[in-house]
Amino acid sequence: MTLAGTAAPTRSGPLTGTGALTRLALRRDRLTLPVWALVTGGLVASGAGSLDGLYSTAAQRAELAASMTANSSMRALYGPVFGDSLGGLVAWRFGTFGAVLAAVASLIVVVRHTREEEETGRQEMLSAGSVGRRAPLTAALLSALVLNTAVALLVTAGLAGQGAAGALALGLAIGGTGMVFAATAALAAQFTESARLAKGLSAAVLGLAFVLRAAGDSGTADGGSVLTWLSPVGWAEHVRAFAGERWWVLLLILAAVLAQTAAAYALTARRDVGASFLPTRPGPAEGRLATAGALAWRLQRGTLLGWSLGFLLGGLVFGGMVESAADIVGDNERAREIFERMGGQSALTDAFLATMVSLLGMLAALYAVGSVLRAHGEETSGRAEPLLAGSLGRLRWAAGHLVAAFGGSALILVLGGLGLTLSYGHGPGPILGAALVQLPAVWTLAGLAVLLWGAAPKAATAAWGVAGLCLALGWIGPALDLPQAVLDASPFGHLPRLPGPDMAWPPVLVLTALAAALTAAGLAGLRRRDVSG
Repeated sequence: MTLAGTAAPTRSGPLTGTGALTRLALRRDRLTLPVWALVTGGLVASGAGSLDGLYSTAAQRAELAASMTANSSMRALYGPVFGDSLGGLVAWRFGTFGAVLAAVASLIVVVRHTREEEETGRQEMLSAGSVGRRAPLTAALLSALVLNTAVALLVTAGLAGQGAAGALALGLAIGGTGMVFAATAALAAQFTESARLAKGLSAAVLGLAFVLRAAGDSGTADGGSVLTWLSPVGWAEHVRAFAGERWWVLLLILAAVLAQTAAAYALTARRDVGASFLPTRPGPAEGRLATAGALAWRLQRGTLLGWSLGFLLGGLVFGGMVESAADIVGDNERAREIFERMGGQSALTDAFLATMVSLLGMLAALYAVGSVLRAHGEETSGRAEPLLAGSLGRLRWAAGHLVAAFGGSALILVLGGLGLTLSYGHGPGPILGAALVQLPAVWTLAGLAVLLWGAAPKAATAAWGVAGLCLALGWIGPALDLPQAVLDASPFGHLPRLPGPDMAWPPVLVLTALAAALTAAGLAGLRRRDVSG
């Protein structure tokens, strides 16, 4: 019964509005989702062509498979080789990293459309209408499903010529891994009050899964370690695409997705919008947090610690692979050309070291961009506005985060170089010098992030795309035989390839000056514009 002149209330279920929210999420990600799908699926699908150019005969492929399976460092990085066909080598070389890329993209998508919407207050306005309690989470997971389905289809279509069953198995393994970590992110979003913490927690689970798989594979040549089976990344490996497919392993992936999704649904129904099961602990308002720099350090220190440990361990792993560089390349002139193109025209060992140092530099750029955008997140969440309402100036507030970005990137590169030195067993001077030479390119990308944040804050997240593109150009471009002009679009393409050849100062100085100019322009824009909240 209703009062005269009033409308009957609209009854809604827990999934009411899911379709509209899904369409909204896909519209907002109409550029990023296709890019993620094309990069991830295209990387794996293009592997057949690059490996066929390197190892064109069955004998060469069999020799590669035997040498890689016997090398514990290579097993830790890529996993064991289960089949020496061209498709089997693609699954070995690109399967693990394709699964990790799909997982990273998926957790970003889910957190963006769940916890980030709540943090900014948009979800509260939407929930005031006819939107069910579980509709936002369902829409986020459906967006991730669209992404991973596209990745699986691209992989399957691109590798179908190597065997339809193997191509489908690899596509499902990579897409399924992405959905496992989409569900992990959905669960993490229930426990944290900020999108940053939800991404960090999900990324930590992904990092742990990768470490477990690497530790298990380094100890056993057949992939049968318990540690590998404890890792969802290891499950993708155990599907054994192009090597007698194990379809039943996909049931483990499906079970992990369903279990985590069910837990996330149960938790989201028991909390208010914007709340979490692990509320942020209030910190002291005086003492070591009395300055803007101390606050920035408090916010950034956990991330810096994680990256520092990762770079040190990564350096140790890469250093252990140096002595095997000759075995990896063997008499294959095409493989030698790729290493030399990535690491310079010097001796093969120096070229391999230069390649690993360059990879560390490109990864350090991701840290630097993320640290800059941490300040952007503080601004958009409204936490920076109360600080800036007092006597604290914008430049002094931003300086603390920029010190973490620029100084922290130098620290992790030094630790990565130190790990390489300790594992390789040679003097630290050349390798540490080669690591530090990466800094101008790292700082250039960080400076671009500062410019976007200061001058065009709505486009600030595009800095992630630029950094990812540079990583793809530097790591995959040489194997795909891209023109040098394309590779030079990345600042890393202009750096001297150390250790090995003589130091070339002009590009280093030019990139350093460019980084300083970009940073200064971004800070000038920050001073002139309004603070968003």
